[in-house]
Amino acid sequence: MTFTEPKLVQLQEKDSLQLQGIDYVEFYVGNARQAAHFYRTAFGFTPIAYAGLETGVRDRCSFVLEQSNIRFVVTSAVTPDSPIAKQVKLHGDGVHDIALLVDDANAAFKAAVARGARPVLEPMMIEGEKGYIVKATIASYSPDITHSFIERNNYTDFSPQYLPIPNPLPATPTGLTDIDHIVINVELGKMDVWADFYRSVMGFRQSQQFTSDDISTKYSALMSKVVQNSTGRVKFPINEPAQGYRKSQIQEYLDFYHGPGVQHIALKTNNIIKTVQHLRDNGVELLHTPDTYYDNLHRRIGQIDEDLSVLRNLNILIDCDSKGYLLQIFTKPLNDRPTIFFEIIQRKGAQGFGHGNFKALFEAIEREQAARGNL
Repeated sequence: MTFTEPKLVQLQEKDSLQLQGIDYVEFYVGNARQAAHFYRTAFGFTPIAYAGLETGVRDRCSFVLEQSNIRFVVTSAVTPDSPIAKQVKLHGDGVHDIALLVDDANAAFKAAVARGARPVLEPMMIEGEKGYIVKATIASYSPDITHSFIERNNYTDFSPQYLPIPNPLPATPTGLTDIDHIVINVELGKMDVWADFYRSVMGFRQSQQFTSDDISTKYSALMSKVVQNSTGRVKFPINEPAQGYRKSQIQEYLDFYHGPGVQHIALKTNNIIKTVQHLRDNGVELLHTPDTYYDNLHRRIGQIDEDLSVLRNLNILIDCDSKGYLLQIFTKPLNDRPTIFFEIIQRKGAQGFGHGNFKALFEAIEREQAARGNL
């Protein structure tokens, strides 16, 4: 979904938070330096800034990684009693903060707290020689996932708390451009509670819903609701497990993550074929799709620009809606625990989430679950 600037302004006027988009995603990890190396060499992100002992930060080490409009921050503890260390011990590496860009962090914070959000960090000005940013943070429905409001009208670099990395090690971009959506897994019976939080506190609206009839195999199923902000630039599908013959991928995630959290981040590309080829060359493991998926695919999808034999060879999935089609593929879990992974997506008009691919995706994940002994 795209909007002209006048339409964006009109929509934002109705939303007191006025979220402009996702500013960055922060991961809590066991070793930030090694994580930064992984995301640089495997996915093509460039380390652009650093904070740690050398910059006066005494409790953590953080690297900022960037590719086009995507910014990740990987943060690890430097003391064993740190809340960061405790969270990583419980959950493993995972997303802690989904930071949102706003015009006025103070106003966004006050509006969210007035609607029932739990404050984590009161609005604070972080100043440096080149200017300042304003940051405020609230908890989501879970205290282990926060949302920071970032106001950066008076600063061009990432943050005065971070030092730019001079002459960063070269990274070869893989064609990733933007964050499309972020999927959150929650416990059975909690999907509506989370959706209500984002509607009542963040002013989101529900855009889609999927039942166990939509997302199921002979073994397992899940249910999902998609919530998004007024402009559609921030989208959170929220999944919960459904009763099935065997353990669903959502329940496997919850068992190993020990609670709700971000299951995957969907990253946009303008050329999924080149991106997937780069990722393969970099050693990124991607889910396998059986050849039978591609039999008679043209009858369901219609005419596409890409060579189907190339898509088949790369295991790229295709789906369509009334506005066009999309192409997508999913990595295997990024960590030793079967928790967070990435989706790579290219949209050619379609605005959905690959509804026609749910069964193929679920079966691919179940094959991985079976190999892990968790199905």
